Amino acid sequence: MQTEERKHPNYLAVWAGLAVLTLIELALVYFKLPRQLLVPALVLLAVWKALLVALYFMHLRFEPKKLLVIVLAPLPLALILVLFVLQEYAKP
Repeated sequence: MQTEERKHPNYLAVWAGLAVLTLIELALVYFKLPRQLLVPALVLLAVWKALLVALYFMHLRFEPKKLLVIVLAPLPLALILVLFVLQEYAKP
């Protein structure tokens, strides 16, 4: 059995991407956008950051596709829960 050499991701570039996304989140808060725009934007950026962490720091990008399906299966439930919570905050 032959072991394949995997190229390690550039962790500094991923970290820099996470830092840039965090700065964007902070900028959005200071622009004082309406809540209807701010909350979905912050949730989208948080999901993007979580995806970067899961793919690179937890090495899911380099795992077999079967494991990726197992990891992604609960995401629709999480999305439904987040949408219900957001609806509670959207009520006047």
